[in-house]
Amino acid sequence: MPQQINRKILFYFFLFIIFGTINNKNFNKFDFPKVSSIKVYGLEQIDENFTESLDFFKMNNLFFLNKLKIKEVFESNNLIEEYKIFKRYPSILEIEILETKFLAKTFIGEKIYFIGSNGKLIETKNDILDLPFIFGDLNINNFLNLKKVIDNSNLDYKKIKNLYLFPSGRWDIEVFSGTLIRLPNKKIKESLNLSLDLLGNPKLNNIKIIDLRQKNQVITNE
Repeated sequence: MPQQINRKILFYFFLFIIFGTINNKNFNKFDFPKVSSIKVYGLEQIDENFTESLDFFKMNNLFFLNKLKIKEVFESNNLIEEYKIFKRYPSILEIEILETKFLAKTFIGEKIYFIGSNGKLIETKNDILDLPFIFGDLNINNFLNLKKVIDNSNLDYKKIKNLYLFPSGRWDIEVFSGTLIRLPNKKIKESLNLSLDLLGNPKLNNIKIIDLRQKNQVITNE
């Protein structure tokens, strides 16, 4: 670690010497090394548009990369959750990408979209992932909040077949066993745990609907 710090000190000292010995007249003529190589890690699928947008940085040098342009390029790719950029002087740019996780899918018009953990929609032509399907007028923030509650409850998210969102913001959840859980607007975690207790009762194994919409009341339908 000390050796690495010493190298950085020497590098910046070298820059100081350069800037200190170049007068304003010759500064504009000074040729900084351009980015010659861009290495991307973590992104399985890189489309042509994204590749072309990265090529933009090859017109620049590592010292003066445009942060706003970097943000624009990476936030325009819906598959990206997070990214880190490492500058390998003098001319290599390394980009480490964390891909978004597909959480659910929905119809918009006649097309199927995956909903990413980054809150973005990803159009897909191959619906091959076994994910819950969302019906209703999608509100992504509402869904992401529900997902957090489910993850903190006793319900296994992988057991969910369909999710139904209503204009009021309330959700119904259909599990693969065929039971429909009608959730209230509040105390969703408690309602989910109660539903799991009911479904785990061998005397109630034919339940088709668990209605928890009314406060302090549970209605079941076999």
